[in-house]
This record gives sequence, C-alpha cells and structure tokens, in this order.
Amino acid sequence: MTRTGLLRDTRTTQRRKVLISGASVAGPALAFWLNRYGFAVTVVEKAGALRGGGYPVDVRGTAVEVVRRMGILPRLRDAHIDLRRMTFLDGEGSEVASVSPHTVTGGVAGLDLEVRRGDLTGALHAAVRDDVEFVFDDSIDTLHQSGRGVDVTFRGGGRRRFDLVFGADGLHSRTRELLFGPEEQFHRYLGYCFAGFTIRNTFGLSRETVMWNTPGRAAALYAVGDGDETHALLNFAHPEPPFAAFRNPEAQRDLVAAVFAGAGWEVPGMLAAMRDADDLFFDAVSQIRMPRWSSGRAALVGDAAYAPSFLTGQGSSLALVGAYMLAGCLADRDHAAGFAAYERSTRQFVTLNQEQVGEGDATLFPTTARALEQRNDMLRGLRAMPSPEARPEHSALTLPEFGPTAGS
Repeated sequence: MTRTGLLRDTRTTQRRKVLISGASVAGPALAFWLNRYGFAVTVVEKAGALRGGGYPVDVRGTAVEVVRRMGILPRLRDAHIDLRRMTFLDGEGSEVASVSPHTVTGGVAGLDLEVRRGDLTGALHAAVRDDVEFVFDDSIDTLHQSGRGVDVTFRGGGRRRFDLVFGADGLHSRTRELLFGPEEQFHRYLGYCFAGFTIRNTFGLSRETVMWNTPGRAAALYAVGDGDETHALLNFAHPEPPFAAFRNPEAQRDLVAAVFAGAGWEVPGMLAAMRDADDLFFDAVSQIRMPRWSSGRAALVGDAAYAPSFLTGQGSSLALVGAYMLAGCLADRDHAAGFAAYERSTRQFVTLNQEQVGEGDATLFPTTARALEQRNDMLRGLRAMPSPEARPEHSALTLPEFGPTAGS
C-alpha cells in the first residue's frame, strides 16, 4: 500500500482543500489545473499504483489544445501510435476493405493523437505529481456535506474534511453513487458488450487493426507497434446489460465464449487466450447521461459525469476538456457559481460528442446481415476517398482563458 500523508492536513490554511477520486485521465488533469489556480489538491486512487500499458486512446480536437497548455504535448507526440491501416474481414476471413484508420475514426493525421492509455496517464501524473498529494490503494467510503465542507471517510480508515470533492472515478463511479444514487438511473446502454485483453502477436501484424465481423459479433486484433503483443477485442450485441457478470470474471469469460462459439477466423485462438488473460477488461458499451453534474460541494468530471462510450472515441478527450473547464470555472468563483458555469459552458460540447452514437447501433458493429452488407459497401467506397477533415464535434468548444488564482 502506498500512502503520502493521508492524515496530513497541515499544507495550508488559506488555499481551498479539495479531494479528487480517481487517478486515470480526468483526475490528474483536474488536479493540474486546480493546483495552477491555487487549490491544495489531494488525489485518491483505489489501485495500488498507476496503471501502465492499456489499450490505445485518442486525444482530438479541443483536447489537443488542453494538453498543449499543460506542456505535455511533446511527450504525447513522441508516444503517438502511427496506425497505418484498418482491414475488415467477412465471416469467412476474406478481406472486405483496407482503409486509412482516419477515414473511420474521425481523427486527423498530423493533428490528433492516439497513445496507449498508460502513456497518457503517465504524462498527466508526471506533470502534477510534485505539486499535489497522491494517495494510492485507498478510496472514498462515505461523504457527508455541511456548510463548512465535506467530511470524507476512507476505506483505509482515514477521515478528513475538504472544501470540495470531485468524482473522476469512471463509468461505474462510486462518488456518483454516493452523491446521486444508483448508476442504473443514468446508465444509457447502447446494446453491446465487449471484452478486451492482451494476446501474443503471432499474426505478423504491425501498426494496424484487423476486424472480423458477422451480424452482431466483431473480433479485432490491434497491433500498436511491432512487438510481441497485440490488443484483442471481442464485441457483441446483447439485449440487456449483463449486470450479473460485471463482478464475476469467470461469468464474463463464459458469456463471451458462448456468444462466439462456432466463429471462424482467429476467434477460437482469441477465446483460448482470453481464458488465461490476466488483464481481461469486460464491460457494457454505455453512456452516462445526467441532468446535472454537481451536488452541493461536490461535482463529477469525465466518464463519471458523461461517459460517451468507446464507440465515439471521445472518452479521454471529454475528460481532458471537462477537467480544464471545471477547474477554470472555479478559479475566481465560489463553488456554487463555478459549478453552474461549468455546466453552462461544457454541456453542449459533451452532448454533441455523445450524440455521435445513435440509438443502440454503431456503424462498425452491425447487428443484421443487411446492415453488415451496407457497412461493407460503405467501406469499399472509402478506399477511393481523400483523407477526411476533422469532425466538427471534436472541436466544438473553444477553450477560454481563465484567471491565475482561485477565488474565495
């Protein structure tokens, strides 16, 4: 267990003391900007350390300007994954089309970034680790708000009072549950589930993605470089969220194996590798839609407030932009005015990006034979098209300049 002074409350009596739950993307980004504006910041993370590696994530549009202002853009440029092609296969394993990734993802070559998740979280942590307090292997147990602050008890046994608390703890946010109630009331299921894990790269893949599809099922291999490992993804349509499987890894493996039974191509080997994978990540493809993102002295940011789902490719970008806007809106305001300004200034951007996904359908993962053939025809047509321009949703918010000091 790693601790850095959980019970230490002596940093300052003047600066507002704030707690951020979550040390992935939104949490460290928010910590960076709040520290810049004069807050005394503590970040608590339930994992024992930062998570390295991980699947690739995108930083696009407005979010690129956020990381530029943080000073980490050069590091992320160095970590950029130069994915060269995406190849789509039919149920027999025959090629349907091979296209530039940007024609499908909406990213812009030379402008937008794709990096391993661990590279992004590492850059964010390095930018702020010397200026804020990080507490690993612990998490919020209870919150009690009063006019004087938020009294927090931690699962590790500590107790502290903060002026403000922020939930940056992901799709299944514990902070959101404590503040607003069960996840189900905000969970918008998009009709799919997925399993991701690492697999040996015995396929000769290099800086490319290969995706196999039949109606309602997709299997993808994603080689981010020339190494011995690649990322495997098994995505499938499912009528209801399999809530019983979310906390049971063996039930997850059984469900995926049953859905993909009899599948061709490399799927049998992927299923075998999944059984032994020690980094299996399983979840529903979902969004979080909330009428408000704050309650009293607490607020949510990133996936905890407005997860857009991986179908949009905008989760990390919304987290970075949201963190910048939330901190800036608090820079010269009290918390009530700051939270209201955060909602006013950021919600339209969030909604535009969430609405890139329709009701329970996704272009790359058709659920019927007819829809699959229509998608394949579209992909064949993309081979002759020029590189796309940026999707306007990705840059729909122009970052304001905020004041250098925190308000009272």
